[in-house]
Amino acid sequence: MWRDHLTQIIVFTGLFLFVSAMGFFAARWRAPNDMAHLDEWGLGGRNFGGWITWFLLGGDLYTAYTFVAVPALLFGAGAAGFFAVPYTVIIYPMVFLVLVRLWSVSHRHGFVTPADFVRARFGSPTLALIIAVTGLTATMPYIALQLVGIESVLKTMGVTGEGVIARHLPIIIAFAILAAYTYQSGLRAPALIAFVKDTLIYIVILVTVIYIPYKLGGWGKIFDAADAKFAASPSPNDGVLLNPNNQLQYITLALGSALALFLYPHSLTSVLASKNRDVIKRNMSALPAYSFLLGLIALLGFMAIAAGVKPLPGSTPGTVDNNTVVPLLFDQQFPAWFAGVAFAAIGIGALVPAAIMSIAAANLFTRNIYKEYLRRDATPAQEANVSKITSLVVKIGAVACIVFLDPQFSIDLQLIGGVIILQTLPAVALGLYTRWFHRGALISGWAAGMGLGMWMLYQIPNPASKRAHFGGSAFPLKEFGFDTPRTVYVGLIAVLVNLLVAVVVTLILRAAKVPEGVDGTAREDYFADETDPRIVKEPRDGAPAPVQPAPQV
Repeated sequence: MWRDHLTQIIVFTGLFLFVSAMGFFAARWRAPNDMAHLDEWGLGGRNFGGWITWFLLGGDLYTAYTFVAVPALLFGAGAAGFFAVPYTVIIYPMVFLVLVRLWSVSHRHGFVTPADFVRARFGSPTLALIIAVTGLTATMPYIALQLVGIESVLKTMGVTGEGVIARHLPIIIAFAILAAYTYQSGLRAPALIAFVKDTLIYIVILVTVIYIPYKLGGWGKIFDAADAKFAASPSPNDGVLLNPNNQLQYITLALGSALALFLYPHSLTSVLASKNRDVIKRNMSALPAYSFLLGLIALLGFMAIAAGVKPLPGSTPGTVDNNTVVPLLFDQQFPAWFAGVAFAAIGIGALVPAAIMSIAAANLFTRNIYKEYLRRDATPAQEANVSKITSLVVKIGAVACIVFLDPQFSIDLQLIGGVIILQTLPAVALGLYTRWFHRGALISGWAAGMGLGMWMLYQIPNPASKRAHFGGSAFPLKEFGFDTPRTVYVGLIAVLVNLLVAVVVTLILRAAKVPEGVDGTAREDYFADETDPRIVKEPRDGAPAPVQPAPQV
């Protein structure tokens, strides 16, 4: 009952209202004279410095879903759940080389979305539309998953009711407040709130990894308890160490997830909001600090095993909700007031990425669907207004996913989202370095990778949720004729096929002399910085200004 958790509810509610007030105040924080422009509402004026960008990117990439789902995976399967740690380490050196180029070309041409870049680079509105729709499709379930994190906290505090609407009413209210201050303040709201969110998470985790092991008798007993649990598991893949059966899945999932991370529109939105290339470089060097924190967060799953945590029942009869193990661990081990702080860290950890994701999705719709196909002469003010409205619609859709779908299905949808967004890698990431691919070949490669990926995902069952299809992203190699129980990450196979088809079709189209489109960018665009006299930001009338030639030296 909620009365047994009254102190936690008061602390949680107080902190939630505090950050909501910050969200509304953000409209006046570093505010320009005119917010009616996507550069201001959707990208914070493209003027965020090192600290703001660091907290914004951290708040964007390390979400409430990360806080509850990564430990839940370790709680349920063991070492396989650690895949999230290496993939967030290996990606930063990779994107160090890529994102500075995206920042430069975007600032010279006024690009707001990755699809804007693709449109100019390959001279193809069709390819840009595909990239935009792909980004929207991959982002929607990701937003819904932030609600899974909040819901796990609310279930632990007993804040639930009878009936569909009553059970989800607290989430509906929370997202209504989120929608209001995001509509008013744009990207400045999650940027400001991210300071509070990340500070709370660091405090909670550092206290947790010292206090709870002390209460449980030390790390030795924690790992012994986890080892004993997995030794009795019927699954050969479970354990505190990887084994030959799951090593390939671990490697391919970590690599595929790393390649997908900065293809998501919300990740790129935070990058484009930076004020110069040096800010991005410093952040790519410093963000691994969050990976250290993520490793500590993952260990909460083993702590929950040692503490004897029993997950709450799932929405499907006969199942359990492993996403509740971290909130239950906090509820059992901490004083009520500090458990409330921990719950607030998870809840606020959902608001920041959800806001950024909804803004990124709205920008995609506005720039690459609305302006490209519905109203080419849209003014900057009209663009900003459409983005604001679209961000509300996106949040409503995310709430609907939680209210009307099984939350476990939403989690599986996010895994599918990773496979989907990976298919934009050739056009977006490789397009920043080479114009060799033919635009028609990129479309063909996308179609091949997407088709194969969806077919592979369709073959994967989920025994826990009793579904025969779309139950995860681990594809059994025996389906390809290999005599092995090993599995592989669907997304990596699909994107390799995507690249192969793009290469072959490029050679064919080039031999047939099919027009390749005009590249609207120049080599120097990819190296320009804020102080470069050649940079010309998009003017307020909405039409990109001509790039001025560099002065002769």
